[in-house]
Amino acid sequence: MILVSPLKARAQDLSGDARYSAIVVDAVTGEVFYSAKADSARYPASLTKIMTLYMAFDALAMGTLKPDDTIVMSRNAAGQSPVKVYLKAGETIDVDSAMRLVALYSANDLAVALAEKIGGTEERFAALMTIKAQELGMGQTRFVNASGLPDPRQLSSARDMAILARAVMRDYPQYYDYFSLPNYTFRGRTYVNHNPLRNMPGVDGMKTGFTNAAGYNLVASQVKDGHRLIAVMLGGNNKSQRREHVTFLMNTGFDIFDRRANGEVIAVAQTEFTKAFAARNAIPDEPRPYTILATNESLSDAGLRDALEASEDANAVDEDVQTVSASVKAPDVVRTLTSKPAAKPVAKVEAKPEPKTAKRTTKQVADAKPAKKKKDPNAVWAIQVGAFKNKTLASDWVASIKKKFSTALAEATSEISKSEAGWYRTRFASLTKEQAQKACSQISAKRLDCMVVKGSS
Repeated sequence: MILVSPLKARAQDLSGDARYSAIVVDAVTGEVFYSAKADSARYPASLTKIMTLYMAFDALAMGTLKPDDTIVMSRNAAGQSPVKVYLKAGETIDVDSAMRLVALYSANDLAVALAEKIGGTEERFAALMTIKAQELGMGQTRFVNASGLPDPRQLSSARDMAILARAVMRDYPQYYDYFSLPNYTFRGRTYVNHNPLRNMPGVDGMKTGFTNAAGYNLVASQVKDGHRLIAVMLGGNNKSQRREHVTFLMNTGFDIFDRRANGEVIAVAQTEFTKAFAARNAIPDEPRPYTILATNESLSDAGLRDALEASEDANAVDEDVQTVSASVKAPDVVRTLTSKPAAKPVAKVEAKPEPKTAKRTTKQVADAKPAKKKKDPNAVWAIQVGAFKNKTLASDWVASIKKKFSTALAEATSEISKSEAGWYRTRFASLTKEQAQKACSQISAKRLDCMVVKGSS
């Protein structure tokens, strides 16, 4: 049964629109409920500012930036195009006010001012943004400015924006409510939040974006009955279409949660969205020809080229190519958002673990399963714990995860496979569904990414 709301009835399947792409993700588990050209290169517009703010949160965590620090507006920052607060060169604003106005009002001048405060120059800051994107697993993303103002080199994807939104919630929950502020008053003027869904029950962020080239973009998050969804829509044709379509995506996602809670088995949520679109008898808009401008131009700092290589390679993939998590060969896949563990500003990733020896203690031998025990016919599930461009890093990560979660993964077999896009997928297979879910739960509790899939690679 598909539940219908008035807004749902007006929603359309926009997959035929040349600029459109979207994704709906369970913010807790990373399961992908819906995906439409989610890995295609798109202009992020002001969604860029989510990363600008993530970088600011990083700097606050490291202690290199304080909320009450003073930002002096440069000519470059003051000269940005609207939307802006129109501070003049030489005028000042505190960091906390700047972050709030970037989050809720999308102020371009303050986004650049923050970038210069943290990175010295906007160009250097944008390079650092791209490196951070790679650390988070945003393989299709490259930043060249902090505001999202038009530049054909600045590209991202719906999936990458969902990864970023999830990273903000995971890494800096204390700042997440900046994206849900209804308004903020600075120097006697009140600035209002641009999120078109801000009055919808349970919606608590995040960010809108628009340029003529990008279309109408939106990242939104909603909480209902203990579940949280992240929806990303890129390339909408107008504000009302964007609002109605994202509302439809959210409502359909929460319908799936409700039906699962009532005992209905929904292995692949994507099919339910297809049914829901069909049930609306929607007529798609005529696709409009549109060109995504790609570039092979490198950043001026040659030392960053290796760090950005994966991003530039990913931008060149065909729009029909699926991501690592969606390209598994098994017919029944619980798709999840694939992201890499964030490189935290203080803690370092554990050094390469020592290889496990073949020796066992007497107790371990006694507790071990009989060597000739038949394989459990239900052990057809696996977990994926990362995807890397470098095989050595993938091998090191498998060893590290195996060591840290040896009990949960005692019966699992480790696998590393290379996708057509050149990513090395790291998995533990030969698990029952219950074992896979339990292992992923333990791994996720340590703020490491994990997804459950049916079948091995």
